Amino acid sequence: MTKRASASRLLASLFWSSRPVSWINTAYPFGAAYVFLTHRLDAVFWVGSLFFLIPYNLLMYGINDVYDYESDLRNPRKGSIEGSVLLPALHRPTLIVAYLLPAPFVLFLASRANFFANLILGLVLFSVVAYSIRGMRFKEIPLLDSITSAVHFVGPMAVGIALAGVDLRTGTSLKLLTAFLLWGMASHAFGAVQDVKADREAKLTSIATAFGTRDTIWFSVVAYVLAGSVLLTGAWPIPLASLIVVPYAMIVWRYRGLGEANCFEANVGWRKILWLNLVAGFAVTVLLVFAALNAK
Repeated sequence: MTKRASASRLLASLFWSSRPVSWINTAYPFGAAYVFLTHRLDAVFWVGSLFFLIPYNLLMYGINDVYDYESDLRNPRKGSIEGSVLLPALHRPTLIVAYLLPAPFVLFLASRANFFANLILGLVLFSVVAYSIRGMRFKEIPLLDSITSAVHFVGPMAVGIALAGVDLRTGTSLKLLTAFLLWGMASHAFGAVQDVKADREAKLTSIATAFGTRDTIWFSVVAYVLAGSVLLTGAWPIPLASLIVVPYAMIVWRYRGLGEANCFEANVGWRKILWLNLVAGFAVTVLLVFAALNAK
């Protein structure tokens, strides 16, 4: 194979490893939080949004594809928009690019951040690496796997809020982050259900292998409901966002009797959630515009 062909294969592999379908799920929370709070489309907004769009996802999922190779071979949903099966020959170059590509973005953001914002950024990056890397593998510690996965998506919002100079620990920010964390935990838990058989065959543990499919689905439904309940306590128009939780909970509720033998049937519901995320993002955008207009 020529160098040009090898480079093309690597680029294609990196593209699919970064999960393009999820790019908006990490870039949007950062960008929306930052611009809503600062009303600025400055360098921090553009650099941060680009970082959380592609390099962040490559770091998160590229590492995951390397260290989950054995289980991915057994997983019927890999090799699609839900994840690639990364050939062993590409493991090393994937790790090199995944670690190096984010560096200039992180250094720029860190140079514009105060101590607290840098602490948040560091914790988010740590969670991304710790989730999959050998020796830590938070993804194999039941419940911590769901918490860490949720941080991957709440984290960009938290970084955006912190870079805007707003305190994350009180008021509206805390409620939004708590609701988003519960939302992310619910989604991860339900997503783990479809992988139970593949994970058991690969001798991997997860919230779903530990709790079983039925209890994990109940956990997911309850977490969604709690997320909506937290949003209901927010200042107007935040309670409107609780309505977005309803279709998520309804999708998961349909699988409440699912057994481990046919766990992969949950993949149909999981794919619906992937597309529902885009609808939810649009709904949140409308809500933010409404809030901004009423704030004037």
